[in-house]
Amino acid sequence: MSVKQKKALPAEKSIVVLEVKPWDSDTDLDAMEAMIRCIEMDGLVWSKVAKRIPLGYGIERLDIYAVVENDKVSVEELVETIKVFEDYVQSVDEGAFVKL
Repeated sequence: MSVKQKKALPAEKSIVVLEVKPWDSDTDLDAMEAMIRCIEMDGLVWSKVAKRIPLGYGIERLDIYAVVENDKVSVEELVETIKVFEDYVQSVDEGAFVKL
């Protein structure tokens, strides 16, 4: 084996933007964001970036960013895990997925 073959390749990573929509304008987005950030998975790193995007009628969605290792984290599984917070979360969409 050559030296190049012996070196471990760096893990393939991607940036994911998750669009999390609350039930209504009374939903506490700070509490919702804190719950989402408590989710831990091997290969998942939450970015410090989160944006509130106005949707209408006083409702804002939370766009939250994360870096994932493609071989370790299933974005679909992450979305389903976020949906467990059903008192806060109406829906979760994958807004963007960019390979690094």
